[in-house]
Amino acid sequence: MSALRNTVLLSVFLLLLVSASAFVEELDDSFMETRGADDIWLIKFYAPWCTFCKQLDPVWHQIGSELKSLGSPVNVGKSDATVSTGLAKEFRVRGYPAIIMLKKDVKYNYSGPRTREGIMDFANRVGGPLVRSLSSLQLFQHAMNHHDVMFVYVGATSQLKGKYISAAEELIVHTYFFSTSRDVLPKAVSLPSLPAVMVFKDGTYFTFNEELDGDLKSWINRERFPNYLKIDGYTLYAMGESGKLVVLALVEEKGLSEESLRFKSLVEKVAADYREIYSRNFLFGFMEGSGYINGLVMGEVTVPSFIVVNLSNDGYFLPPGAMETERHLLDFLNGVLDGSIQCQGGNGVGQRLKRFVYDAKLTLLPVFHRAPLLGCFLVGFPLTIAAVFCYLCCRARPAASDDDDNDGVALLAPSLQRRKKLTDKKSD
Repeated sequence: MSALRNTVLLSVFLLLLVSASAFVEELDDSFMETRGADDIWLIKFYAPWCTFCKQLDPVWHQIGSELKSLGSPVNVGKSDATVSTGLAKEFRVRGYPAIIMLKKDVKYNYSGPRTREGIMDFANRVGGPLVRSLSSLQLFQHAMNHHDVMFVYVGATSQLKGKYISAAEELIVHTYFFSTSRDVLPKAVSLPSLPAVMVFKDGTYFTFNEELDGDLKSWINRERFPNYLKIDGYTLYAMGESGKLVVLALVEEKGLSEESLRFKSLVEKVAADYREIYSRNFLFGFMEGSGYINGLVMGEVTVPSFIVVNLSNDGYFLPPGAMETERHLLDFLNGVLDGSIQCQGGNGVGQRLKRFVYDAKLTLLPVFHRAPLLGCFLVGFPLTIAAVFCYLCCRARPAASDDDDNDGVALLAPSLQRRKKLTDKKSD
């Protein structure tokens, strides 16, 4: 009976696996010639030896099945980049797994977390309309309830709308774009003039002002994050594109201490109370654990603590002293802005070399602990090759000098012989 039950369960599992696989198509180098011009494709490029690709595989088949069941226009495929090299080159694949959406000859790269939720949101956002119309107050409220940050164009066709659509074509990978008319907006929302572009976030709204905010696309890129949020490695990396510095409270991953809760509350309070002063320069948030920041500073960071990160150049700022009060945090931020607190890290040549050594150390130390002989081989083999190469170069250099000297003698010999003949003739 038990054997029969196991057989049935195995059959059901295989059936589900086969049915899920049916919604993910294997693509080769002929894809670009055979696809439909209006088809929308979500493609995963993988390598057979890539561990992360194997971990993503069941999630990918689940996404294919779910999108098909929802009636989505997005087709899901995957391609072995080591076999279909032409297709990988067409999409400029640089690492694995690479997730890219193709929509009307435009390629959109996904750089978020490799989770079902993150990829599904990306597929629904990019696969749908570029700018979604909100035709009623109910639709507007529904959108507000489902999006932490929402950009809305208000008004008729205009030059500003053209710029808005142009920005949406590039930034749709990061956020949603909507359009509506003035009568759909809640009565509490006031507009100085039309047309207008607005961002709704943090329980309030802000209107784009070209004189104060500059280029529309740059403004959208700066404002596409909530002013205060929980930040992970993917989010922090993406924040670098905003051009803003990121103020972080580093706290424990589990079981927050009283001190960690105080740090979180302090950052959140400053973010809310001083938004008008700091929002153009800073984003605020908290990060659980210090693993990502340890890699940035190349050392152990105390938890809980504060740090300001500049993702544009891998720089960071550390508080000069204890951070006990709101005044201490404000002085720290002001010091970062006026330059009185020095930026550490960066991406200079010396810092890159230091980072290379740090990364090599992190990679090799676990190997030495688990397999000392393998660690010695990994370190010793390239050093041996380098030593042999240097030895051969040094040994070849004197030989070349000798040849040069012999060549010089050979060149001088005919002139000496001619001079001797002339001397002999004069003596005669």
